[in-house]
Amino acid sequence: MRRTELAIAALLAGSVLGSIAFVIAYVEGADTQALGLSLAVALGLLAWALILASKRLFSGAPAAEERPDFAHPPEDPGFTVGPSAESAEEVAGEIESPALAITRRRLLAGAVGAAGTALGAALIVPAASLGPSVDDRLHRSPWRTGVPLVDEDDAPVTIDKLGERGFITAFPRGADKRELAAPVIVMRLNPDTLDLPSGREGWAPEGLVAYSKICTHAGCAVSIPRSPLYPPRSPSPALVCPCHYSTFDPAKGADVTFGPAGRALPQLPLSIGSDGALLAAGELSGDVGPAWRGVRGGT
Repeated sequence: MRRTELAIAALLAGSVLGSIAFVIAYVEGADTQALGLSLAVALGLLAWALILASKRLFSGAPAAEERPDFAHPPEDPGFTVGPSAESAEEVAGEIESPALAITRRRLLAGAVGAAGTALGAALIVPAASLGPSVDDRLHRSPWRTGVPLVDEDDAPVTIDKLGERGFITAFPRGADKRELAAPVIVMRLNPDTLDLPSGREGWAPEGLVAYSKICTHAGCAVSIPRSPLYPPRSPSPALVCPCHYSTFDPAKGADVTFGPAGRALPQLPLSIGSDGALLAAGELSGDVGPAWRGVRGGT
Protein backbone atom coordinates (compact mmCIF):
# COMPACT_ATOMS: atom_id res chain seq x y z
CA MET A 1 0.00 0.00 0.00
CA ARG A 2 2.82 2.38 0.89
CA ARG A 3 4.53 1.79 -2.48
CA THR A 4 1.27 2.53 -4.24
CA GLU A 5 0.84 5.82 -2.41
CA LEU A 6 4.42 6.86 -3.20
CA ALA A 7 3.93 5.93 -6.86
CA ILE A 8 0.78 8.04 -7.05
CA ALA A 9 2.60 10.96 -5.40
CA ALA A 10 5.43 10.63 -7.93
CA LEU A 11 2.98 10.66 -10.85
CA LEU A 12 1.29 13.76 -9.47
CA ALA A 13 4.67 15.45 -9.05
CA GLY A 14 5.44 14.66 -12.69
CA SER A 15 2.11 16.20 -13.67
CA VAL A 16 3.04 19.36 -11.79
CA LEU A 17 6.35 19.56 -13.68
CA GLY A 18 4.52 19.09 -16.99
CA SER A 19 2.12 21.95 -16.19
CA ILE A 20 4.99 24.21 -15.16
CA ALA A 21 6.81 23.35 -18.40
CA PHE A 22 3.70 24.32 -20.37
CA VAL A 23 3.49 27.72 -18.66
CA ILE A 24 7.19 28.41 -19.28
CA ALA A 25 6.94 27.29 -22.91
CA TYR A 26 3.92 29.53 -23.49
CA VAL A 27 5.51 32.59 -21.90
CA GLU A 28 8.74 32.07 -23.84
CA GLY A 29 6.85 31.69 -27.13
CA ALA A 30 7.76 28.06 -27.80
CA ASP A 31 6.30 26.24 -30.79
CA THR A 32 3.07 24.26 -30.66
CA GLN A 33 4.92 20.94 -30.42
CA ALA A 34 6.52 21.94 -27.11
CA LEU A 35 3.20 23.23 -25.79
CA GLY A 36 1.37 20.07 -26.80
CA LEU A 37 4.04 17.75 -25.39
CA SER A 38 4.19 19.47 -22.00
CA LEU A 39 0.40 19.57 -21.66
CA ALA A 40 0.14 15.92 -22.73
CA VAL A 41 2.66 14.94 -20.04
CA ALA A 42 0.73 16.86 -17.38
CA LEU A 43 -2.64 15.38 -18.30
CA GLY A 44 -1.29 11.88 -18.95
CA LEU A 45 0.49 11.56 -15.61
CA LEU A 46 -2.53 12.98 -13.80
CA ALA A 47 -4.79 10.44 -15.49
CA TRP A 48 -2.37 7.62 -14.65
CA ALA A 49 -2.31 8.69 -10.99
CA LEU A 50 -6.12 8.76 -10.82
CA ILE A 51 -6.43 5.34 -12.44
CA LEU A 52 -3.87 3.85 -10.05
CA ALA A 53 -5.60 5.40 -7.06
CA SER A 54 -9.02 4.12 -8.15
CA LYS A 55 -7.74 0.56 -8.55
CA ARG A 56 -5.40 0.29 -5.56
CA LEU A 57 -6.63 2.73 -2.94
CA PHE A 58 -10.36 2.89 -3.65
CA SER A 59 -11.04 -0.51 -5.14
CA GLY A 60 -14.38 -0.91 -3.32
CA ALA A 61 -13.60 -4.46 -2.16
CA PRO A 62 -14.41 -5.19 1.51
CA ALA A 63 -11.38 -5.13 3.76
CA ALA A 64 -10.99 -6.38 7.32
CA GLU A 65 -8.28 -5.52 9.77
CA GLU A 66 -7.73 -7.64 12.86
CA ARG A 67 -7.83 -5.86 16.17
CA PRO A 68 -5.21 -6.88 18.77
CA ASP A 69 -6.44 -8.40 22.02
CA PHE A 70 -6.98 -6.11 24.97
CA ALA A 71 -4.20 -6.17 27.52
CA HIS A 72 -5.25 -7.90 30.80
CA PRO A 73 -3.83 -6.87 34.16
CA PRO A 74 -1.68 -9.55 35.82
CA GLU A 75 -3.06 -11.85 38.58
CA ASP A 76 -0.82 -10.35 41.28
CA PRO A 77 -3.16 -8.44 43.63
CA GLY A 78 -0.34 -6.18 44.77
CA PHE A 79 0.23 -4.97 41.23
CA THR A 80 -0.46 -1.31 40.66
CA VAL A 81 -2.64 -0.76 37.62
CA GLY A 82 -0.57 0.75 34.81
CA PRO A 83 0.93 -0.20 31.48
CA SER A 84 3.67 -2.84 31.48
CA ALA A 85 6.76 -2.50 29.35
CA GLU A 86 5.33 -4.83 26.73
CA SER A 87 1.93 -3.09 26.64
CA ALA A 88 3.67 0.31 26.40
CA GLU A 89 5.59 -0.89 23.35
CA GLU A 90 2.37 -2.20 21.79
CA VAL A 91 0.62 1.12 22.41
CA ALA A 92 3.56 3.01 20.94
CA GLY A 93 3.44 0.77 17.89
CA GLU A 94 -0.29 1.30 17.50
CA ILE A 95 0.19 5.07 17.69
CA GLU A 96 3.14 5.08 15.29
CA SER A 97 1.34 3.29 12.45
CA PRO A 98 -1.62 5.69 12.24
CA ALA A 99 0.81 8.61 12.34
CA LEU A 100 2.68 7.22 9.34
CA ALA A 101 -0.61 6.64 7.53
CA ILE A 102 -1.66 10.22 8.17
CA THR A 103 1.69 11.46 6.87
CA ARG A 104 1.25 9.52 3.63
CA ARG A 105 -2.31 10.73 3.38
CA ARG A 106 -1.15 14.31 3.75
CA LEU A 107 1.50 13.67 1.12
CA LEU A 108 -1.12 12.47 -1.33
CA ALA A 109 -3.44 15.37 -0.51
CA GLY A 110 -0.63 17.86 -1.04
CA ALA A 111 0.37 16.21 -4.31
CA VAL A 112 -3.23 16.30 -5.56
CA GLY A 113 -3.55 19.97 -4.61
CA ALA A 114 -0.27 20.89 -6.30
CA ALA A 115 -1.20 18.99 -9.47
CA GLY A 116 -4.61 20.65 -9.62
CA THR A 117 -3.18 24.13 -9.02
CA ALA A 118 -0.42 23.72 -11.62
CA LEU A 119 -2.81 22.32 -14.22
CA GLY A 120 -5.26 25.14 -13.55
CA ALA A 121 -2.49 27.67 -14.07
CA ALA A 122 -1.53 25.99 -17.35
CA LEU A 123 -5.12 26.27 -18.57
CA ILE A 124 -5.58 29.87 -17.41
CA VAL A 125 -2.30 31.38 -18.68
CA PRO A 126 -3.30 31.30 -22.41
CA ALA A 127 -6.37 33.37 -21.57
CA ALA A 128 -4.04 36.33 -21.03
CA SER A 129 -3.63 36.56 -24.80
CA LEU A 130 -7.35 37.25 -25.23
CA GLY A 131 -7.20 40.70 -23.71
CA PRO A 132 -4.93 43.72 -23.46
CA SER A 133 -1.64 43.36 -21.68
CA VAL A 134 1.07 45.82 -20.80
CA ASP A 135 3.99 43.50 -21.49
CA ASP A 136 3.52 40.21 -23.24
CA ARG A 137 5.04 38.57 -26.25
CA LEU A 138 2.22 39.72 -28.53
CA HIS A 139 3.21 43.37 -28.07
CA ARG A 140 6.99 43.24 -28.28
CA SER A 141 8.49 45.14 -31.18
CA PRO A 142 11.98 44.86 -32.67
CA TRP A 143 11.81 48.37 -34.12
CA ARG A 144 14.08 51.01 -32.60
CA THR A 145 15.68 54.22 -33.79
CA GLY A 146 18.45 53.54 -36.29
CA VAL A 147 17.41 49.97 -37.19
CA PRO A 148 17.94 49.45 -40.96
CA LEU A 149 15.10 48.16 -43.11
CA VAL A 150 15.86 45.03 -45.16
CA ASP A 151 13.84 42.95 -47.60
CA GLU A 152 13.10 39.23 -47.31
CA ASP A 153 16.60 38.45 -48.61
CA ASP A 154 18.21 40.74 -46.00
CA ALA A 155 19.17 43.26 -48.66
CA PRO A 156 18.91 46.94 -47.59
CA VAL A 157 15.75 48.77 -48.64
CA THR A 158 16.79 51.89 -50.51
CA ILE A 159 15.06 54.77 -52.26
CA ASP A 160 16.23 53.47 -55.63
CA LYS A 161 14.71 50.06 -54.94
CA LEU A 162 11.31 51.61 -54.27
CA GLY A 163 11.25 53.84 -57.33
CA GLU A 164 8.48 56.35 -57.94
CA ARG A 165 5.54 54.07 -57.11
CA GLY A 166 7.31 51.60 -54.85
CA PHE A 167 5.72 49.06 -52.53
CA ILE A 168 7.75 46.54 -50.55
CA THR A 169 7.58 44.43 -47.39
CA ALA A 170 10.48 45.24 -45.10
CA PHE A 171 11.87 43.82 -41.86
CA PRO A 172 14.24 45.06 -39.13
CA ARG A 173 17.77 43.88 -39.84
CA GLY A 174 18.89 41.09 -37.52
CA ALA A 175 15.42 40.38 -36.11
CA ASP A 176 13.30 37.27 -36.47
CA LYS A 177 11.06 37.86 -39.49
CA ARG A 178 8.40 35.68 -37.87
CA GLU A 179 7.81 38.14 -35.04
CA LEU A 180 4.37 39.67 -35.17
CA ALA A 181 5.66 43.25 -35.22
CA ALA A 182 8.55 42.63 -37.62
CA PRO A 183 6.99 43.05 -41.11
CA VAL A 184 6.09 46.53 -42.31
CA ILE A 185 4.83 47.83 -45.62
CA VAL A 186 6.88 50.62 -47.19
CA MET A 187 5.07 52.69 -49.80
CA ARG A 188 6.07 55.77 -51.73
CA LEU A 189 3.48 58.52 -52.11
CA ASN A 190 3.38 62.03 -53.45
CA PRO A 191 4.54 64.19 -50.52
CA ASP A 192 1.92 66.79 -51.43
CA THR A 193 -0.89 64.30 -50.72
CA LEU A 194 0.25 63.43 -47.19
CA ASP A 195 -2.06 64.39 -44.32
CA LEU A 196 -0.54 62.50 -41.40
CA PRO A 197 -1.78 62.85 -37.80
CA SER A 198 -0.39 65.66 -35.71
CA GLY A 199 3.16 65.03 -34.53
CA ARG A 200 4.13 62.86 -37.48
CA GLU A 201 5.23 65.58 -39.86
CA GLY A 202 8.75 64.17 -40.16
CA TRP A 203 7.82 60.50 -40.31
CA ALA A 204 7.60 60.21 -44.10
CA PRO A 205 10.72 61.65 -45.76
CA GLU A 206 10.28 62.18 -49.52
CA GLY A 207 6.80 60.67 -49.30
CA LEU A 208 7.99 57.31 -47.93
CA VAL A 209 5.55 55.83 -45.39
CA ALA A 210 5.82 52.56 -43.46
CA TYR A 211 3.00 50.73 -41.68
CA SER A 212 2.61 47.42 -39.88
CA LYS A 213 1.72 44.64 -42.31
CA ILE A 214 -0.61 42.97 -39.78
CA CYS A 215 -4.26 43.91 -40.24
CA THR A 216 -5.98 45.32 -37.16
CA HIS A 217 -9.10 43.25 -37.82
CA ALA A 218 -8.10 39.58 -37.74
CA GLY A 219 -4.33 39.63 -38.00
CA CYS A 220 -4.08 38.82 -41.72
CA ALA A 221 -1.29 40.20 -43.90
CA VAL A 222 -2.09 43.46 -45.66
CA SER A 223 -0.65 42.71 -49.07
CA ILE A 224 -2.57 44.63 -51.75
CA PRO A 225 -1.45 48.16 -52.67
CA ARG A 226 -4.04 50.20 -54.50
CA SER A 227 -2.22 52.78 -56.56
CA PRO A 228 -4.50 54.45 -59.12
CA LEU A 229 -3.00 55.23 -62.51
CA TYR A 230 -5.49 58.01 -63.26
CA PRO A 231 -6.32 59.78 -59.98
CA PRO A 232 -9.05 62.07 -61.37
CA ARG A 233 -11.21 59.00 -62.07
CA SER A 234 -9.85 56.61 -59.47
CA PRO A 235 -9.89 56.41 -55.67
CA SER A 236 -6.85 57.51 -53.71
CA PRO A 237 -3.94 55.13 -52.96
CA ALA A 238 -4.74 52.56 -50.33
CA LEU A 239 -3.55 49.44 -48.55
CA VAL A 240 -6.00 46.54 -48.69
CA CYS A 241 -6.21 43.35 -46.63
CA PRO A 242 -7.32 40.47 -48.89
CA CYS A 243 -9.05 38.52 -46.10
CA HIS A 244 -11.98 40.82 -45.32
CA TYR A 245 -11.13 43.83 -47.49
CA SER A 246 -10.27 46.24 -44.74
CA THR A 247 -8.89 49.29 -46.53
CA PHE A 248 -6.43 51.82 -45.10
CA ASP A 249 -5.43 55.26 -46.36
CA PRO A 250 -1.60 55.49 -46.24
CA ALA A 251 -1.65 59.24 -46.84
CA LYS A 252 -3.65 59.81 -43.64
CA GLY A 253 -1.84 57.59 -41.16
CA ALA A 254 -3.44 54.38 -42.49
CA ASP A 255 -6.89 55.36 -41.24
CA VAL A 256 -9.60 52.80 -41.98
CA THR A 257 -11.69 53.84 -44.99
CA PHE A 258 -13.55 50.57 -45.55
CA GLY A 259 -14.05 47.19 -43.95
CA PRO A 260 -14.25 45.73 -40.45
CA ALA A 261 -10.83 46.81 -39.09
CA GLY A 262 -11.18 48.60 -35.76
CA ARG A 263 -8.30 51.06 -35.99
CA ALA A 264 -5.49 52.36 -38.18
CA LEU A 265 -2.34 50.41 -38.93
CA PRO A 266 0.54 51.37 -36.60
CA GLN A 267 3.03 53.62 -38.41
CA LEU A 268 6.82 53.35 -38.33
CA PRO A 269 8.71 56.66 -38.58
CA LEU A 270 11.43 56.59 -41.24
CA SER A 271 14.68 58.35 -41.97
CA ILE A 272 17.05 58.12 -44.93
CA GLY A 273 20.74 57.31 -44.48
CA SER A 274 23.57 58.92 -46.38
CA ASP A 275 23.68 55.94 -48.75
CA GLY A 276 19.96 56.14 -49.50
CA ALA A 277 19.05 53.22 -47.23
CA LEU A 278 15.93 53.48 -45.08
CA LEU A 279 16.21 53.45 -41.30
CA ALA A 280 13.65 53.35 -38.51
CA ALA A 281 13.39 56.73 -36.80
CA GLY A 282 11.61 55.36 -33.74
CA GLU A 283 9.16 52.72 -32.63
CA LEU A 284 5.79 51.79 -34.09
CA SER A 285 3.01 54.19 -33.16
CA GLY A 286 0.89 51.49 -31.48
CA ASP A 287 0.42 47.82 -30.71
CA VAL A 288 0.44 45.45 -33.65
CA GLY A 289 -2.40 43.10 -34.47
CA PRO A 290 -6.18 42.87 -34.08
CA ALA A 291 -7.83 45.59 -32.06
CA TRP A 292 -9.25 44.54 -28.69
CA ARG A 293 -12.89 45.46 -29.17
CA GLY A 294 -11.73 48.10 -31.61
CA VAL A 295 -9.70 50.15 -29.15
CA ARG A 296 -6.61 48.20 -28.08
CA GLY A 297 -3.25 49.88 -28.52
CA GLY A 298 -4.56 52.95 -30.30
CA THR A 299 -2.31 54.83 -32.67
